[in-house]
Amino acid sequence: MKLVFAGTPEFAAVALQQLHAGGHEIVLVLSQPDRPAGRGMKLHPSPVKQFALAHGLTVAQPRSLRLDGKYPDDALAARTALEAAQADAMVVAAYGLILPQWVLDTPRLGCFNIHASLLPRWRGAAPIHRAIEAGDTVTGVTIMQMDAGLDTGDMLLSRSLPILSSDTTGSLHDRLAEVGGQLMAQALALAAAGKLHPVPQPTLGITYASKIDKAEAAIDWSQSAQTITQRVRAFNPFPGASTRIAGETLKIWAAGVGDSMPKDTQIAGAIMAIAPSGIAVAALDSTVRITELQRPGGKRLSSAEFLRGCPLQVGQVLG
Repeated sequence: MKLVFAGTPEFAAVALQQLHAGGHEIVLVLSQPDRPAGRGMKLHPSPVKQFALAHGLTVAQPRSLRLDGKYPDDALAARTALEAAQADAMVVAAYGLILPQWVLDTPRLGCFNIHASLLPRWRGAAPIHRAIEAGDTVTGVTIMQMDAGLDTGDMLLSRSLPILSSDTTGSLHDRLAEVGGQLMAQALALAAAGKLHPVPQPTLGITYASKIDKAEAAIDWSQSAQTITQRVRAFNPFPGASTRIAGETLKIWAAGVGDSMPKDTQIAGAIMAIAPSGIAVAALDSTVRITELQRPGGKRLSSAEFLRGCPLQVGQVLG
């Protein structure tokens, strides 16, 4: 098919790569403007833009698609490019800009979205993070016919995936990205044959996955050990769960539920035991066993490696 592709991060780049390899004609790629990154804060292109340029695809980076918004010239140029593309469909994956109605109406078959959850659960910006944080055991990918609402369009295809107890947002992201590209390729084949059957989303079971705020990274040791370990997994690799000790912020990258203990018998955040296999910290109902952590400017280290360079003491309080 003749496609416009709109996406920005690695999740979207995986789908673009699969569709390009599958023989679809990608006539235009939309991606967010380059962002500053790294110590020098130099502008860096998105993963989608990098793939597009490496394969000779036309790229546009409007700051907005709203003709009546803050950047009408960007939106007008994008409209001209989209209309000239005469695409069969527009594939959208983690693009990051709201699509106004004129965009939804431009491709012949409309706009298809790759969403990393089983809709209507976890509509919104951070479905992978929120699924792990909530302790979900199953998630998946939904291909959706986009409408003007926030992830409210009809469902076209879906596929479920288990969330493993070892999964972080990073590992689950990679599995969902692969499935997303495969499922979109299948949806486009069905669309070309006129065999897609849109299904309205259920009205029950709607949840929203709000955008991740860096302020959420701080661990609250008064929560249950299970809640804390789920948040550690959910915030790996971004923004990274964190705690403080002796005026220093530590990133906590891996942790598990340790030994149970009576409520209110220990100070939340107190170090209960120290061993190369893990650092046991008091939470609401059990200890949390930290097994991988990082000091500012340092590398991620196992608890054994960390303790060799930064000795801790039983009774010290994190928080």
